[in-house]
Amino acid sequence: MSPNAIDVIIGTADNALRAVFGSHHASRPRPAPPAASGDAPPLTDSERRLAGALMRVNHVGEVCAQALYTGQALVTRDAQLKSHFEAAAREETDHLAWTRQRLDELGDRTSLLNPLWYAGALGIGIVAGKLAGDRVSLGFVVETERQVERHLDSHLERLPQDDGASRAIVLQMKEDEARHASQAEAAGAATLPLPVRLMMRAAAKVMTTTAHYL
Repeated sequence: MSPNAIDVIIGTADNALRAVFGSHHASRPRPAPPAASGDAPPLTDSERRLAGALMRVNHVGEVCAQALYTGQALVTRDAQLKSHFEAAAREETDHLAWTRQRLDELGDRTSLLNPLWYAGALGIGIVAGKLAGDRVSLGFVVETERQVERHLDSHLERLPQDDGASRAIVLQMKEDEARHASQAEAAGAATLPLPVRLMMRAAAKVMTTTAHYL
């Protein structure tokens, strides 16, 4: 095995451990709720549990995004596209930090299955980039981010109205994910076949339902 291959393996393992078990530091200030929401009453126990479950799902989504971008960056031969994936992954690190911090505030935890979620998304990123090429790899980004946008919209509807802290984070995440999808489209993303999109939606449904509890 070449020294370069060993370096890639070590770097990939390091990224995985950081994403799943590491302490993340955001490069941007955490989104804050409007000043008027500071007078909101404290959350009830049931509201806190619901907010915690939804933020855990959001945290899982960011773990998967880290893995997807890492896998795609590993296999692309386009230096500009590699930089695009790496930049998007760094921005997703902000989301990891924000959701983890909010989970701690809510007295809740991250998903017990995060290693599994990371491994699956990393595999998708590698396979999409290696076997299907850059345009299809970007297509996976577009479809993934559009799905995340829809999930975040549903979370905004379900989060307690008085949970301004969680809602501010979700709103900023939604804006960032929309931008990632638009950037991938501008970079030449291919439209994925309908069966592939439906399969991705089914897998996402299993993930989000499971992560809500585990």
